[in-house]
Amino acid sequence: MSAHELAQLNIGVIKGPMDSRVMADFAASLERINSVAEAAPGFVWRLQTEAGDATAIRPFENENMLVNMSVWKDLDSLRKYVYHSAHVDVMRRRREWFEQFDGVYVALWWVAAGHTPTTDEAKHRLAHLEAHGPTAEVFTFKQPFAPPIAVR
Repeated sequence: MSAHELAQLNIGVIKGPMDSRVMADFAASLERINSVAEAAPGFVWRLQTEAGDATAIRPFENENMLVNMSVWKDLDSLRKYVYHSAHVDVMRRRREWFEQFDGVYVALWWVAAGHTPTTDEAKHRLAHLEAHGPTAEVFTFKQPFAPPIAVR
């Protein structure tokens, strides 16, 4: 068992309220896609309200900014879910629901196994990535870093 797990944050600005016509297909797909994630090998945790809804959590000043945050056993598990599951179908349609975003919108970082990251922690990591690019502290799928070596 690894001493570290992989946290991820991705953000996007929606084109309308979650109950609007433009967001209807996205909203309708959330329960299914979240179930796919939760059943995926390597899934550990995802950010959600008590009702199971992450779209109600808005930690950024922009009220139209949605966040998706989760923890996975390793990078390979997350990569398989993102790029090789039913999640791909939703990603292909993202331009229908989300505004063009010029900043950094995905951040990955290692956490101690069992640690549940906070939205403040995720915002800090995203800002660090934006300011400094990929480092061992926070990185991207294109420029990943190995987990820290556990000290005994």
